[in-house]
Amino acid sequence: MHDHIPHTPPSAGLRRAGLIFAVVAVAVAAVGIYLRINHSHDLQKAVEARHTTVKVVAPEPGPSMQSLILPGNVSANIDAPIYARVSGYLKAWYTDIGVHVKKGQLLGIVETPELDQQILRAQADVYTAESNLEIAEVTAKRWQNLLATDSVSRQDTDEKTATAKGKRDILNAARANLQSLQAEQSFQRVVAPFTGIITERNTDVGHLINPGSNNNGQPLFRIVDNLTLRIYVEVPQNYANAITPGMKVKVAFPELPGQHFPATVINISNSIHVSSRTSTVELLMDNKSGKLFSGSYVEVDFELAPSTNVMRLPVSSLLFRRDGLQVATVGADNRVTLKHITIVNDLGRVVEVGSGIESTDRVIDSPSDSIVQGDVVVIRKTEAAPAEPVKPVEIHPEHEGSL
Repeated sequence: MHDHIPHTPPSAGLRRAGLIFAVVAVAVAAVGIYLRINHSHDLQKAVEARHTTVKVVAPEPGPSMQSLILPGNVSANIDAPIYARVSGYLKAWYTDIGVHVKKGQLLGIVETPELDQQILRAQADVYTAESNLEIAEVTAKRWQNLLATDSVSRQDTDEKTATAKGKRDILNAARANLQSLQAEQSFQRVVAPFTGIITERNTDVGHLINPGSNNNGQPLFRIVDNLTLRIYVEVPQNYANAITPGMKVKVAFPELPGQHFPATVINISNSIHVSSRTSTVELLMDNKSGKLFSGSYVEVDFELAPSTNVMRLPVSSLLFRRDGLQVATVGADNRVTLKHITIVNDLGRVVEVGSGIESTDRVIDSPSDSIVQGDVVVIRKTEAAPAEPVKPVEIHPEHEGSL
């Protein structure tokens, strides 16, 4: 009996061999790709080890409008301290703080015993001068009649006439003195010089009153007209020329969050204070409602036209070198180029550059202090971040300065 050996078709064997060959080929290719990737990574690491890896930012153009926010001080349209014009003691006061008063309204009365006595003496001087003048005129007339009959000399007659004239001058002086004292006595009544609000009362009944500003440096009262408010703002030198009379601004009071009040620029000092390098700007604001107070601190928002050819960069990209302010840019050959720049505005985390860079420059962010011209660098594989989203700039006083 013969064993039966199954017969394998040649085509099936070939297919099996081809499959094995394909698997081996794929494995070899995979190993090759893996080794090539590893080699590429190793090469990249070697390049990065030899050269500094940097992050770059793209300069951004300045905003379409910038908002300059500066502190301001509010003053009343008229603010007047009311002093006494006579010495004495306060007899009575009729208005207190917060009271609305009309022009000419009585605020207080000063008792003036010494002045009253001076007026009595002045009146007596007038009466005496009138009597002396009357006698002198009668005597002069009598001597003139006697002169007509040659009973007296012309010399004596002229003397009597001159005496009468002198007595008249004495009377006029006495009357003028009396009128002056009476005018001074009228200042016993302290009245409001204009319509407004009493904001201070620094005296009380029985207080010794001295005339003028000698009353211990304090006025009796203070009155303000705050239906219109004046706001004074110190504008930095960089922006002084951008402020013009007639400009409309917005004013914010910290005690009224979310509310803005319109005001208008009316005056500019047209000079720069040497100590602060600022220019004084005066604004006028309506306050007929009376809800806004003089003496307040405010923030004034000036909307300024954008500066031309201004680019914005993060302050972290700046290099402070002995020969001036610079930034480091990366060229097409990955070599560093140092560029001198000019700062026109310091906005805190961002600066506005007036010259030295282009919008196409790749500026290194946070460059090493040791970086020099011609260094070869590797740019980190991230998108170049803009310096700051382009939006209206709000410049606050605490950020204002110059690098």
